[in-house]
Amino acid sequence: MGDATQPMTRFLRKPEAGRFLGLSGRTLEKHRTFGTGPRYRKIGGRVIYAVSDLLDWADRALQQSTTDPAAGRVRPARRPTDDVHAHA
Repeated sequence: MGDATQPMTRFLRKPEAGRFLGLSGRTLEKHRTFGTGPRYRKIGGRVIYAVSDLLDWADRALQQSTTDPAAGRVRPARRPTDDVHAHA
């Protein structure tokens, strides 16, 4: 049996995780494809997210003002551009 002192991890499937973050399930799917989203697990073909991983990912975008130098740590759900090939 597990240790009763350890908190139980809660997992959400894609639609629930999207609602939790205020995003669509499709947006989370794009983030997975491009490697810009929260950590996830794939069990038996199903994608699940730990609530703690969703919160950690969302916290990367935490800001106090629009001039916060830490802005933009959460990239959009799109393929990262490669500067080497962009100028060719």
